[in-house]
Amino acid sequence: MATFKKKTKTKQDIPTSALPDIIFMLLFFFMISTTFRESELLVKNSLPQASELTKLEKKSLVSYIYIGEPTDTKKFGTEPRIQVNDVLIEPDQIVQHVIQEKDKLGEDGDKITMSLKIDRDAKMGVISDVRQKLRDANALKVNYASNKKLRISGM
Repeated sequence: MATFKKKTKTKQDIPTSALPDIIFMLLFFFMISTTFRESELLVKNSLPQASELTKLEKKSLVSYIYIGEPTDTKKFGTEPRIQVNDVLIEPDQIVQHVIQEKDKLGEDGDKITMSLKIDRDAKMGVISDVRQKLRDANALKVNYASNKKLRISGM
């Protein structure tokens, strides 16, 4: 009858003692590098380019207004629309939106900055209507968002 011999040497291919450390490093990497959108864009938004830009100081005092052609053209048409938070609104509703945003900020409501993120192909008529309604709502601090223009050397 044959006898079976027991192997005495067991070799572990992958050391698993550092595995929890590696998992936590990956977790922290993705937590730090991921950015969340504040709202889902319902309008197309390819920002124009500019060469002289400044960053906003307090982003907590900024409310964004998006202007552009709707992404769902079958439902909303092809004319430029205005989006605040996650809804499309008409220019007449901007005053009400500004009042709500000022109420959210409390005593800092007067320091609110309205940041307009306007598609480069948007028509100026809608932009003028929005600016007029912001004046009516006494939101006089307006920022126009844009992308930084890349400079190509040698030209």
